Amino acid sequence: MNTEKQRLSGDAHQRARWHKWGPYLADRAWGTVREDYSANGDAWSFLPHDLARSKTYRWGEDGIGGFCDRYQILCWSMAFWNERDPILKERYFGLVPSEGNHGEDVKECYFYLDAVPSHAYQRMLYKYPQRAFPYAQLIEENRRRGATDPEFELLDTGIFDEQRYFDIVIEIAKENEDAFVIRVTAHNRGPERAPLHLIPQLWFRNTWSWNGVPLATPLISASDGGLLADDSAAPPLAGLLADTRLGPHHLELPAEAQLLFTDNETNGARVFGAWATSRSRFTKDAFHRFVVNGERDAVNPSQTGTKACGWLRVEIDPGQSHAMHMRFAPLSVGAGSPAGTRPAEGPAATQIDHLILQRRKEADEFYAAIHPEKASADERKVQRQAFAGLLWSKQSYLFDVDAWLDGDDPNWQPPASRHYGRNRHWRHLNSMRILSMPDKWEYPWFAAWDLAFHAVVLALIDSHFAKDQLWLMLFEQFQHPNGQIPAYEWEFSDLNPPVHAWAVWRVYNMDRIRSGVADRDFLEKCFHKLMLNFTWWVNKVDREGNNVFEGGFLGLDNIAVFDRSERLPGGATLEQSDATGWMGMFCLVMMRMALELAKENDVYEGLATKFFEHYVYIGAAMKMIRGDRTLWDEQDGYFYDLLRFPDGSAVPFRVRSLVGLIPLYAIERLEEKWIQPFHIFRENLQWFLKHRRDIVDRCVTTIHCNGDNTHVLAVVDQNQLKALLARVVDSNEFLSPYGLRSLSKAHQEHPFTFGGATVRYEPAEAIEKLKGGNSNWRGPVWFPTSFLIIETLRKLEKAFGGGVRITATTPSGDRQLEMLTLSGVASRLADRMIHLFLPDSNGYRAIYGPRGSRKAELFAHDPHWKDLILFYEYFNGDTGEGLGASHQTGWTALVASLIDEWRN
Repeated sequence: MNTEKQRLSGDAHQRARWHKWGPYLADRAWGTVREDYSANGDAWSFLPHDLARSKTYRWGEDGIGGFCDRYQILCWSMAFWNERDPILKERYFGLVPSEGNHGEDVKECYFYLDAVPSHAYQRMLYKYPQRAFPYAQLIEENRRRGATDPEFELLDTGIFDEQRYFDIVIEIAKENEDAFVIRVTAHNRGPERAPLHLIPQLWFRNTWSWNGVPLATPLISASDGGLLADDSAAPPLAGLLADTRLGPHHLELPAEAQLLFTDNETNGARVFGAWATSRSRFTKDAFHRFVVNGERDAVNPSQTGTKACGWLRVEIDPGQSHAMHMRFAPLSVGAGSPAGTRPAEGPAATQIDHLILQRRKEADEFYAAIHPEKASADERKVQRQAFAGLLWSKQSYLFDVDAWLDGDDPNWQPPASRHYGRNRHWRHLNSMRILSMPDKWEYPWFAAWDLAFHAVVLALIDSHFAKDQLWLMLFEQFQHPNGQIPAYEWEFSDLNPPVHAWAVWRVYNMDRIRSGVADRDFLEKCFHKLMLNFTWWVNKVDREGNNVFEGGFLGLDNIAVFDRSERLPGGATLEQSDATGWMGMFCLVMMRMALELAKENDVYEGLATKFFEHYVYIGAAMKMIRGDRTLWDEQDGYFYDLLRFPDGSAVPFRVRSLVGLIPLYAIERLEEKWIQPFHIFRENLQWFLKHRRDIVDRCVTTIHCNGDNTHVLAVVDQNQLKALLARVVDSNEFLSPYGLRSLSKAHQEHPFTFGGATVRYEPAEAIEKLKGGNSNWRGPVWFPTSFLIIETLRKLEKAFGGGVRITATTPSGDRQLEMLTLSGVASRLADRMIHLFLPDSNGYRAIYGPRGSRKAELFAHDPHWKDLILFYEYFNGDTGEGLGASHQTGWTALVASLIDEWRN
């Protein structure tokens, strides 16, 4: 067993100790709902990037390459200055929705290169320009561009031309559970000698300034060899059973670094106006003012405070590098004197280099055991960077909604409008947990349906953390008392697809197969909470009680004719094929869980029966005529949403999108030999099959083969399946060279129009925005829904047998026909999605856009860029270019799962 695997195989206490310190800082804490105390709920405007350096955060910190304890009490990150920027580079810059032509977007170049689950080793790269950062140009040009124009990126400004930038590599390696070392290496890629200020920062999150009651503060002071941080005299964190104070810790810094001190307090005059008084003379933005503006009185001359740094200026020759070494440890672990030994260009730096080399070797050994044998060298690089991005995207998510709604200080209460705004029904939600984020800059808050897919990938490398993540969404401090799972911070009450049960079942089985032990406790406790969630769904989105569901936007922001979250006028309702399909899938997964639990407790057989029967009611309702319409359109061979009017009449929305494919996700099979031990369930099943043929025939097909019977639970029969999949494998409809389009390309020439609104194929960035933001479901390739289609096809083949064939055009596009099995269709989709990230014979990766563009050429040919991979939110349905959030190694890390499953 390799070293990292041993760390992950300890008991819960040992694993928790290794996870005490990690990359738990956000990449962006400004512009979040948590920090918004405005009257109108405009989070982006209340705390913009320009004020982030001066205003203390209430609910969590941010930084570049940040590392902190699991409660974010004491934080470390890097800051830089090139002597040309107007701002000290303490955090990443990006545009807010009012500034970007395609919503919010980070405008920096950084890459998460490596990480292991225990965080014993972490490595990332930040490309810092040597010219002045083009803040104004990025805002002005993106504001000038329209919805049909591409985003104006940092690369487009030409700031990296002539290689005038620093490659700054941040590496962190743990000595043990409590101590770690840091090496920051700056490489001058430019043609001239260039100055660089390296500024490691250490600070306490402000937990003392909010309720109007004076509290003792922690303290950072100068000590022999660096900085001494101690919270022993401060009160422990509220809301926890244990005392989480860290005690004295020491950050050893290079001898030539100048120590600077201030307080993590708001600069009142700059943030609120000249009338405001700061709590401390020394404020959060002191290092910016001292280093960039030359304000020598901005820092505390007594060399104490709640925020400190080591300031080091170097000049680096072209092609050369400078390494800065640091060590962080509890005081009792320090070497030599209590303060430890200060690293310099001598033995201490050599020891740090040796430890980093050792931890990197351990990471190599860990991933060598993870990569599938048939994966190519390039596929292994993609998989490893996907894992790295996912692990770097953990965040200490701190949010007490009750305190946020009412405010901390009774003398400074939030606006009254807050009690009528977002999240007012979620007072119970209180998080002090490490959560997996979709993207720590663009989405520095958990999203429940994203997290379900994260867990599936995480289970490949850390099943304990994957299971913990899924359980947290069902824990009392997250799941609503009514059973709803919180959606995401912008509106916890929004409806995301009900994929949580699927993720629990999948992760349970992955863990069982890999470890050889079935974690039934995990499955059982999740099952109980998922029953509450299922009941909430049935009561909430099946208002008519006809087993046809509404559900709202369900994560597919602009896929429909109008915003499906909004109530329709005149008493009309939208009967949704995807909502109904999701619920059919939910039923079948719950049935399988119940049968698994029934192996040891036959009480669960009754629940398995309940979910089987509910599936049948839902599956039958999808093709049951009400008025003169069903969700299934026999003429088109497709599922459509129906706009149902109070008089019972209905209008189909003939939009061929993922909405009509999602019903395929509802697929399971029951082999009569397999269900023999479940006597109660088997008898109930036989009764239902015999006496409810009127509905059973619509969604249960019995296959007879070699004397055995298999009941296929699918809302489509083989003919309907072939009709749907004929469109999936058609390159003029859903089949992209890079996966599965979210909307048929047929709508490019034949858009659907209703009531003045039009749905047209848009393969790239969104032109029509129904939910705001940057997401587009009208053509691009998305990983989560495509991943589920691939899994569905494999399950359908097992259920119906290998005899189902789909006629498709050949991959060469010459319009010659070939017959594909269902697994053949799945393989084709998986290969195309994997190849999004792989270089072709000339080094070009589809994710970086068309040849000839600045980005494509740089990433194809420059030795300092060509091995770097970004994991975008979604991908152009025609070209494969990456779009949306550029660091969404949340669900786009599913490419690692595809490599695992299709290269074994």
